[in-house]
Amino acid sequence: MALVPFMQCATVEQFDQAKQRLSALKKDPGNEAKLKIYALFKQATQGPCNTPKPGMLDFVNKAKWDSWKSLGSLSQEDARQQYCDLVGSLAAAEGGSAQAAAQPAGSGSAYETLLVSTEDDITTIKMNRPTKYNAITTEMYSEIIRALEQAAKDQSVLTVFTGAGDYYCSGNDLTNFTRIPEGGIQQMARDGGELLRKYIKAYIDFPKPLVAVVNGPAVGVSVTVLGLFDLVYATERATFHTPFSLLGQSPEGCSSYTFPKMMGVAKASEVLLFNQKLTAAQACQQGLVTEVFPDSSFQAEVWTRLKAYAKLPPNSLALSKQLIRSVERQKLHEVNDAEVERLVERWLSDECMNAVMGFFQSKAKL
Repeated sequence: MALVPFMQCATVEQFDQAKQRLSALKKDPGNEAKLKIYALFKQATQGPCNTPKPGMLDFVNKAKWDSWKSLGSLSQEDARQQYCDLVGSLAAAEGGSAQAAAQPAGSGSAYETLLVSTEDDITTIKMNRPTKYNAITTEMYSEIIRALEQAAKDQSVLTVFTGAGDYYCSGNDLTNFTRIPEGGIQQMARDGGELLRKYIKAYIDFPKPLVAVVNGPAVGVSVTVLGLFDLVYATERATFHTPFSLLGQSPEGCSSYTFPKMMGVAKASEVLLFNQKLTAAQACQQGLVTEVFPDSSFQAEVWTRLKAYAKLPPNSLALSKQLIRSVERQKLHEVNDAEVERLVERWLSDECMNAVMGFFQSKAKL
């Protein structure tokens, strides 16, 4: 059977549907296909590669950059069509139709690092880098900001955060530190600080009840922002770790304010300064976690409860949450600004750079 020639370019709707079908694939298409998919997505959405070449040590992003760069001046329309054809062929190989089918309203896959869906009046934002333990890249930071902005405006009652795979989130992806822009390390630190400020601001200002379903270990910024959630449910095998001083860094996510308030200064210092890892039970005792569930029944128990909460009057929930937050909103923004300012200083320090380099060197020896 002959392939359909590229005479008619895929529509934006077909492109969006192809992205949804890609996230539904059951089998790993392999690195070569994933690089091609990445390159075509970038070419279709941004045009020819115009970003600085990643550093030599940044192997993954250098491979992605090379693949995107290889597309040259291919038009965005042709890249969109080739993307749809490639995803269609992968779906067909799994026994599905090569033609993109309409997807249910409320499912969102205009994201590369997240799975976002709305069902039973609950918007779920799932961090979706399970092979990297859901480590947060700069792209994921931006996508979470966008997903929160979308969830704030949709018709859902609750918004839930969780992670794909065995981890909730392993924190900041340290390869973010290897992407040096043309402006040098100072520019990288300024850009990173501004992105972090916007990221935390999105949590502070979120107008609806926000729930974390912590399905496994949580590290770094994924822990510190929990103080800005309204409910935190955790499996018994979850752990909570903020190893900032090990990496020459300092707290973020308003945790320098929320953690001492929840835990008391002494315990917060043990966690934020001295890298003390908390079990789920300990985190619950300290007020960071609302309730801990047996791992075997975690998902069933939590989602039964959340679906019941989502049937409560939505305006009552949202307005009550906003009343609670309004008391401290300005304070939280001030803390966020101060934490970001300090972190930018830390990122430019020899202490931090040496600690991050030590981390990569230790990984290279494994």
